[in-house]
Amino acid sequence: MLEIYNSLTRFKETFKPLHEGHVGMYVCGPTVYGDAHLGHARPAITFDLLYRYLQYLGYKVRYVRNITDVGHLEHDADEGEDKIAKKARLEQLEPMEVVQFYTNRYHRDMAALNVLPPSIEPHASGHIIEQIAFVQKILDKGYAYVSNGSVYMDVEKYAKDYHYGKLSGRNLNDIVTDTRELDGQSEKKHSYDFALWKKASPEHIMKWKAVFHYYENVPSDNNSTDLNKPSKQRKRHQITSEGFPGWHMECSTMGTKYLGERFDIHGGGLDLIFPHHEAEIAQSCAALGHETVHYWMHNNMITIAGKKMGKSYNNFITLEQFFKGEHPLLSKPFGPMVIRFFILQAHYRSTVDFSSEALEAAEKGLQRMQEAYARLQKLQAGKETTVEVAGLRQRCQESMDDDLNTPFVIAALFDSTRAINTVFDGKGTISESDLKELREVWKTFAIDILGLRLEEQGSGDEKMKAFHGAIDLLLGIRLQAKQNKDWPTSDKIRNELTALGFQIKDTKDGFEWSI
Repeated sequence: MLEIYNSLTRFKETFKPLHEGHVGMYVCGPTVYGDAHLGHARPAITFDLLYRYLQYLGYKVRYVRNITDVGHLEHDADEGEDKIAKKARLEQLEPMEVVQFYTNRYHRDMAALNVLPPSIEPHASGHIIEQIAFVQKILDKGYAYVSNGSVYMDVEKYAKDYHYGKLSGRNLNDIVTDTRELDGQSEKKHSYDFALWKKASPEHIMKWKAVFHYYENVPSDNNSTDLNKPSKQRKRHQITSEGFPGWHMECSTMGTKYLGERFDIHGGGLDLIFPHHEAEIAQSCAALGHETVHYWMHNNMITIAGKKMGKSYNNFITLEQFFKGEHPLLSKPFGPMVIRFFILQAHYRSTVDFSSEALEAAEKGLQRMQEAYARLQKLQAGKETTVEVAGLRQRCQESMDDDLNTPFVIAALFDSTRAINTVFDGKGTISESDLKELREVWKTFAIDILGLRLEEQGSGDEKMKAFHGAIDLLLGIRLQAKQNKDWPTSDKIRNELTALGFQIKDTKDGFEWSI
């Protein structure tokens, strides 16, 4: 049985979907104002892994991953410039030109990493009407207020009826203590209130017209028996506001639109727990009267020298820079599968600290897996099995069931390479049924679930393929020279390739090489 760590309860729990045989999963996608970096790759690969494994278990999965293309202001705040609008202004482009350009590049990088596309990829800008309606629901329930044309969540009022901070572990008193009040400079009641809808300034490019209705209590003009406690009645107001939705609003809206008012899994990076996901919970409870998500899942961070990698810290390395080796911190280019393997070597809830040395080690590990997989395809079945291959499928599945423990899956596969190499070297045998099972387990867990393209060598581009072809051709000439007993030519090719850093191994079927 699959167990996953629920960030809401802080326990590992047996996964049980709300609807038998079906899973609804929502994951926060990128804000598309720049190229994807290693920090973006981790959640994409983590939840791609979960998506693949749930399908392996037989579930029909509706996977929703959004594109944020409006409302995400600088520093994740309620004031400042929209990140995409700022990029458009600096580049003298239309905002949607920026969105399209970087969305295309994000898709390109995800395809290179072998990340499957989601079932639905909604854009925030395509769901403005739904977000306006969601804000209105919160106003109707009395958990929001209008100020200067903007609409804010009334966190203090919400916290009287619901537990604000249950996901992040913060309580309102701590938030009040840690949050500086702005002495009347802000249009919010309190600095910890967050925007549901922001009125746009005149120069703001991305804005839409919204009509909101709200109520306020006013003293009634009837005769009250107690002059100190006048009776009150609600007065209805209407405002028209040109603006845009708050950053948190899109996920509450699109998650419930495509997955229903209650769904199974919501994922994202650990840095989104507060305020983004905490705000999502508050918005959904305020509008619907209940929480929407059963299991909250969060991957940990990629760090550089112990500091989170991110655009806001200006310490990120884009995926394209990894693939081309064009960054001072990189010793060489690293292919997409090296990046994927590097991320999967660690459990998704653990921190991964980047270094070029760590990537080089991951590259060597991936090469070992690629070599083992290539040898596995060449094995010939014997009459009986004299190597240890039993229990591999069970080990891999138990590891995946244990909160997606990919390091243990990789370790199990590496353990089986001893049997593969023993048979390949002619020092052991494997029966036809065991060989079939071994190949199926490797394909299922290494390729279908971990998503590794083991048939590829290096970066997989045309230059690398040509390079491999040239080495194979040269070693083929050497093999022919050996068969003709032309030892000087054979030795010259071997010695010069060895001096260049190649390892050459003669096998019963020909040769193998590595760098």
